Amino acid sequence: MKQYYFLISVSLIVVLLFSFFVLPDRTSRRGGVDEIFVGVTFSGDSVSDAKLLIDWVKNFTNLLVVQSGPASKNETMLNEICDYAVNASLSTIVYFGMFDHDWQPLWLDSAKEKWGSSFLGVYFFDEPAGSLLDSFEEQMKKYQCDDTPIEDPENYDEMADFFVHSWETMPGLTTVKERAVPLVAYTSDYALYWFDYLAGYDIVFAQFGWNHSREQDIALIRGAAKVQDKTWGIIVTWTFNNPPYLEDGERLYEDLVMAYNNGAKYFVVFNYPTINDYGILNNEHFLALERFWQEIQVDSDYAPVVADSVLVLPKNYGWGMRNPNDSIWRPEWGPDAKSPQIWNISRTLLSRYSTNLDIVYDDNRFPLEDKYSEIIYWNSTIEN
Repeated sequence: MKQYYFLISVSLIVVLLFSFFVLPDRTSRRGGVDEIFVGVTFSGDSVSDAKLLIDWVKNFTNLLVVQSGPASKNETMLNEICDYAVNASLSTIVYFGMFDHDWQPLWLDSAKEKWGSSFLGVYFFDEPAGSLLDSFEEQMKKYQCDDTPIEDPENYDEMADFFVHSWETMPGLTTVKERAVPLVAYTSDYALYWFDYLAGYDIVFAQFGWNHSREQDIALIRGAAKVQDKTWGIIVTWTFNNPPYLEDGERLYEDLVMAYNNGAKYFVVFNYPTINDYGILNNEHFLALERFWQEIQVDSDYAPVVADSVLVLPKNYGWGMRNPNDSIWRPEWGPDAKSPQIWNISRTLLSRYSTNLDIVYDDNRFPLEDKYSEIIYWNSTIEN
């Protein structure tokens, strides 16, 4: 074990010395292009663990996502972590699963004043829309704010309206958005990004993990962000349900580059649970992050892919699209008569266009004609 950490130390020292003397700056600006953010989550339960992680990554990242349940409920701990991160020249995003302590809303008001532009906003809740696909009844309990019965939605339109209206009105996201100085609201999800944005989130991270199609995830998240005028990023999460949890370093690097080449602004690695001193990140993950960081610093010709073609799904059709038999909004609403046609046309178009395709929903509030040169509806007839 000592030899393992020695090798990590030697590798990172070499890398960090190179970064310090060679790279032009750490602001991650590319030839005048808007700043992007590269970082990891801290999901541990102590300030000392957070400091250890920050010290490892501070020279090849510019973002710490404080995604720690204990920190979100301990004001002193949260302040210490944010102070240390900002003093290390990292921006911060802070996670809250709910606001159930009196100090939390007051903290939101003071954070921007205290840390200025280094405090980017609040990551509130996790997987708000996607989680309905797999655990609808459990998630519905979180919508119960009082003893008033919740009227169960009976169709896709009612479900979409219920979801959006709930997030627009119930305590939580509204607590973030309705400050005297409104804060930027973040979340991550593995499906239904379109509806996360409709509900009021400003920035959504698509979860790159498991065996999900990266091309499809990009098509869905980038399309939703483009049409609704929002911002998107990725969070690389678990590939396995057991250690090592994360994909290997080379695949991590490839995922980061793929998202970068397709216009993402945020690149985060999910770092939970704790299986070593730094979480689940090990030497190959650190080196992949550092390699990515170096390359984007010197990329003065950055020109991300902008899709000219778009596949339009039916309005409010909340299908997970992870496989042909996926749920539509809730587990008991399985695939319907439209699902096979949508699955087939999306496979054909993703194979044909790869990441030059966006996928959006039919919604007359968001005209597409001025954004895409080729608009393909789900029930169109196309050649294979």
